Amino acid sequence: MNDKGALVLFSGGQDSATCLAWALDRFEQVETVGFDYGQRHKVELEGRAAFRSEVVRLRPSWADRLGSDHMLDLSVLGQVSETALTRDAEIALRDDGLPNTFVPGRNLLFFTLAATLAYRRHLRHLIGGMCEADFSGYPDCRDDTLKSLQVTLNLGMGSNCVVHTPLMWIDKAATWALAKSIGGDALVELVREGTHTCYLGEHGELHDWGYGCGECPACDLRMKGWSTFRAADGVKH
Repeated sequence: MNDKGALVLFSGGQDSATCLAWALDRFEQVETVGFDYGQRHKVELEGRAAFRSEVVRLRPSWADRLGSDHMLDLSVLGQVSETALTRDAEIALRDDGLPNTFVPGRNLLFFTLAATLAYRRHLRHLIGGMCEADFSGYPDCRDDTLKSLQVTLNLGMGSNCVVHTPLMWIDKAATWALAKSIGGDALVELVREGTHTCYLGEHGELHDWGYGCGECPACDLRMKGWSTFRAADGVKH
């Protein structure tokens, strides 16, 4: 395994885009993988190629580090899921308190397939944008889940992969700040305009914080994080 090689789970959203820049800043070889599982917000996948092309313009060394992109068909997940992200359903809380946007097993499958791909590509480090500080309570975004999964992957594959979650303990405002610390205002602007987070897949209007419906939980988190970040950055609204 290449200890200086990384595979980033890159959906085309704010968090994974920030993680891609984080990886390019740290590893000599970086590849990306996306998953098409029949999500309603499939528009986020459509911006992945453009973001990859633009992000390497921010720093000359990144162009040499960014390697192949991989798109995996995970439509079976959409077929077995009954959620507001894989069906045309109103977003609401379930009886157990979790939002019905939770797709059971999604991150477990993502990392399992990513680890399999990384094994073939000889990349040791797996990087995802999961967060426990500013999330909707998804069990597969929790630090304990992903640490346990790392152990299972290494035991089951006889490998020594490392799962990184740079955003695990920071909120959305700090995620915007992290992007600025890595790539300055140029990266912040690229993330703002070039990524998509909205659960409903709305991409018609560019708000201060980016594209989206402005009402779903994902837009709400991104919007509030942007507002807090800009206030801390000394920008008046």
